[in-house]
Amino acid sequence: MDIRQLKYFLTIAQEGQVTRAAKLLNMEQPPLSRQLKLMEEELGVRLFDRGGKGLQLTASGELLKQKAEALLLQFDESLREVKGMEEGAGGVLSIGSVVSCISLLPARIEQFREKYPQITFKISEGDHFYLGEQLEKRAIDLIVARLPFEAQTDPQQYSILPLPSDPFVAVIPSAWTDYAGKAAIQMAELANVPFLTLKTDKTTRMHEQVMSECKRHGFEPNIICECSSVAIIMSLIASGIGATVFPKSVMSSFPGTVVKMLDIKDADFQSDVGILWLKDHYLPARTKQFIESFRGDSSS
Repeated sequence: MDIRQLKYFLTIAQEGQVTRAAKLLNMEQPPLSRQLKLMEEELGVRLFDRGGKGLQLTASGELLKQKAEALLLQFDESLREVKGMEEGAGGVLSIGSVVSCISLLPARIEQFREKYPQITFKISEGDHFYLGEQLEKRAIDLIVARLPFEAQTDPQQYSILPLPSDPFVAVIPSAWTDYAGKAAIQMAELANVPFLTLKTDKTTRMHEQVMSECKRHGFEPNIICECSSVAIIMSLIASGIGATVFPKSVMSSFPGTVVKMLDIKDADFQSDVGILWLKDHYLPARTKQFIESFRGDSSS
């Protein structure tokens, strides 16, 4: 069995039908069917149940699918590594970031492109679950995110470079005159204001951290809205709907927004930040160099 046959098998498994798989592979159906039969004969197992609803993987087929995906990924990475020997620091650097960390990228990208002008960037945004999936699929090279990273798979698969912690601040509408002239507040002053919180069904760490700090100061906030988007919360605050507590660096991603940022006098809680990439996998030169550009900022 060779790489070509494994690719045939995976295409059939993904399509659930030899005819569609053959079309995708730009070949006729009979030769593809013969290849599948040869694979089953060589292995001595049935890889598919052939029913009225198309082809369904058998238990043996499921196992081969998992192994084949891993082998082909390793094969592709090996080719990329060989090609990368000649590429140096060129190509596209794909970065995934949560919205609250986007502000860490512009200055770094500007400095990096001064040194490596041939590199271009592709930036994707999403929550921890989405970014973790994209990293595992190799659709992105690294992630910039709040820590701990809320992975849906084994968190031990990531290498992490911690960055300096980010203090939390209160963010309120500029139109709230009770806070005019203030540069800082006590945590308890947020007890009775309409409160907005960043929370999704899958990522809750920041929400829990803020709720814990409120509880430590003897109150539960009056939550009027849970949002999955930093941008939505900032828009609601700008409209005078409510207030929130965010990491301070978030504010630099929203220049010109009609909101007021206040330091919190009696709350010394921080949001941890880090760069993540997959352990024990090939990293292009450009990815290594970009990670190294953060090394001087590391809190480790």
